Amino acid sequence: MTITDAPSAADELRRHMADHLVSTGCIRSKPWRAAFLSVPRHEFVPHFTVRSQGVLHEYSQGDPAWLTAAYQDISLLTQFDQDGTATSSSTQPSLMARMLEALDVRDGDTVLEVGAGTGYNAALLSHRLGADHVVTIDVDPKLVATARDRLRQAGYEPTLVAGDGMAGHPERAPYDRLLATCGVPRIPAPWLEQLRPGGMIVANVGCGIACLTLAADHSADGRFLPGLATFMAARPTPDAMGTTAQRLVKPLLAWTGQTREITIPASLDATGPQFLASLLHPQVDDFVLTNDGQQMRCLFEPRTSSWARITMTGARTARLDHGGPRDLWTEREPLLTHWQETGRPGHERYGLTVAPDGAHTLRLDGPKNTRWQLPD
Repeated sequence: MTITDAPSAADELRRHMADHLVSTGCIRSKPWRAAFLSVPRHEFVPHFTVRSQGVLHEYSQGDPAWLTAAYQDISLLTQFDQDGTATSSSTQPSLMARMLEALDVRDGDTVLEVGAGTGYNAALLSHRLGADHVVTIDVDPKLVATARDRLRQAGYEPTLVAGDGMAGHPERAPYDRLLATCGVPRIPAPWLEQLRPGGMIVANVGCGIACLTLAADHSADGRFLPGLATFMAARPTPDAMGTTAQRLVKPLLAWTGQTREITIPASLDATGPQFLASLLHPQVDDFVLTNDGQQMRCLFEPRTSSWARITMTGARTARLDHGGPRDLWTEREPLLTHWQETGRPGHERYGLTVAPDGAHTLRLDGPKNTRWQLPD
């Protein structure tokens, strides 16, 4: 099945996808429904991989299941590095829709999208606002070139730039909206500088989606959307890679350091602890290993080579082995304890303030309005 011999099938699949996004509340406005109905996702993903229950399934244009898979509400992996780590994808449509709705664009707004990826999201923005109001930047020149070709094929010609998205694109500033479709540890200062007062940033910070409004002093403040979300991490260069769990397995099992017994305030796999840990420790590799039948959570902070192994010894007790200049568990535990003691609040109850000097403050709503200064 190809693009040319089954346009009606693609139209029908797009309609089903748009209807699903409307029925689940991800799309709430007619302009965005029209965009998802009109933009052909399949033209941006002629080949992709889907991860399902730990297994990778590959699809290519011409495969019988390719077209149907392209319109499923799932992320499509479209590029991998030499180690097999995914470095680009077409985001799950329901998440894209929620972020686009949260962006709250108005006719005439100019948007900077950080993370061009396949170009599909830039096409949705171009359909809604007009291509001349959309600037999209990606660190990978090959991705930019491919996205440009596929956008033209679909009838859209926004401005595409190959460069470091963390630096924004000052040549077209100021922008009314900034949408980051890559993960960032902190909101970069250039984004604040290139946005108009009253403008909005919607970005994946840690494993949450922050929706922030810019003030006149170039501080930003807002809240998180419900639910976890993790995009491909922003890269300073096309070849930049983070430390992978595979490279850390042997060292983390062999390292010796200080040992003590600890109490775990809540399941570390629960969405709340994952969300808070990702905000407090955005640069910390966090994964689970199984050794001799025992599961252990491993933490590693590359900048200082600080590490921790947490091995459960009971329902709420664990053995902590750690080393390096930072005690990662001591930094993390108070935030998790507070989450547990305050009734496990959802992500949407947390807010984020970014000061003009770049300081990030996390807060929880409620009578005490508790605040935490996040480390750089």
